[in-house]
Amino acid sequence: MTTDPSELYEQPIAAIATPPGAGGICVVRISGGNVFQCVNRLLGGDVQPIEFRSRNTFFHTTIHDCETGESLDDALVLIFHAPHSYTGENTVEIQGHGGVIQAQRLLNAILKAGARMAEPGEFTRRAFLNGNLDLTQAEAVCDLIQAQTERAAAAARVQLDGALGSEIHNLYDQIVGLSADLEHVLDFDEGEIADNFVHKTVPSMEQLKLSLEAMISTWREGELLRQGVLIVLSGAPNAGKSSLLNALLRRDRAIVHNLPGTTRDVIEESYSLSGIPARLVDTAGLRDSEDEVEHQGIQRAHALIEQADLNLLVVDQHDSEHEQFDSLLHFFNPDTLVLVLNKSDLPASRQPPLPCDVPIVAVSALTGEGLDELKAAMKAKLGITDNAQSHSVISQRHLEELRTAARAVEESLQLLTDDTAAIVIAAGYLREGSEALGRITGRVYSEDLLNHIFSKFCVGK
Repeated sequence: MTTDPSELYEQPIAAIATPPGAGGICVVRISGGNVFQCVNRLLGGDVQPIEFRSRNTFFHTTIHDCETGESLDDALVLIFHAPHSYTGENTVEIQGHGGVIQAQRLLNAILKAGARMAEPGEFTRRAFLNGNLDLTQAEAVCDLIQAQTERAAAAARVQLDGALGSEIHNLYDQIVGLSADLEHVLDFDEGEIADNFVHKTVPSMEQLKLSLEAMISTWREGELLRQGVLIVLSGAPNAGKSSLLNALLRRDRAIVHNLPGTTRDVIEESYSLSGIPARLVDTAGLRDSEDEVEHQGIQRAHALIEQADLNLLVVDQHDSEHEQFDSLLHFFNPDTLVLVLNKSDLPASRQPPLPCDVPIVAVSALTGEGLDELKAAMKAKLGITDNAQSHSVISQRHLEELRTAARAVEESLQLLTDDTAAIVIAAGYLREGSEALGRITGRVYSEDLLNHIFSKFCVGK
């Protein structure tokens, strides 16, 4: 399914492209076949029409309401002629004064002049349909806007530059080539098929399968970069959870006091763990409490423990009372647990019986001792590497399609290995795999697929 880049939508779409609120400027973007005629209605009769101006230029003017003639704003008007624009269409961007009201006045004037309100992601959707971006690049636009850390932004930028799309296109060409080779063999009688045909084809398919599996292995990092992780600090009262939160954040975020039950509700802060965005949550001390407010906080703590990607169970190793420690352990999944022995700067009392199947780190939230070791244990538990080199990482959508392609190659390989006469079926599996790879970049797409991808975008992008 393809679209001719020269087929432009006639009615322009418009949207505010800058965030709402006070600011120096607002930008309203308009794109479509009749965009110049639309914007000319806002300029007043004594201004040269846009279509007669030099290509890809800008000028200063006054924007008017086309119905009342009211002067709305002094603005810069930027002109982009197709196909040299973000969408591949004739596009105009109007830069006026910032502010919620003023931005809306400009947008309303443009809608009166003949544009319609853009849908979420519609500018980027048109960029894809007009051949300016493939689907991996379009998704990278959304990832870049939503990036919460430098590492996430760098990964999105690499994808926007086309690195992931290039890799997928290469794999697509390989699988299509192998499928074509198999189908070409079908034109010959069985006796005419070269004896070594399968032996030459199988190694290429095995290498393709390895390449697909290598791309699949990047999913975990991509998921962490896009979705982030939930890290929950929990433990008995006065174990030092709030002090540890402050130490990790390097600022006094939570109130610290030796009175048990000081933290009654969850405290959540954004945190970066080697460039992976995280939600760092301090919870109420886990104990039996008659206080209704504290009891609700403890219930919330238990709920967060179940949801957490990583649980830091904080234990006061200076406390000689360890009876509660055993009762706490059964709340935690060992796969998500790191045990933190806090207050290592104080003389330790009798150590509690420690589990052997979870990482254990001694720290002092007061002095900072052991924090580097704790961060290393957290990263190891989550599978985070310190390799911040930017490279392509796949999303959940890409993962499903790559797995489909890898299974198709595996099935085809198995058939050719077991029965060289099964070339027809093997070629069919490879076609299925090529379609899966095509859906990643948009070589193969449907309206439902595009609706799913671009519904996640903001209006104006």
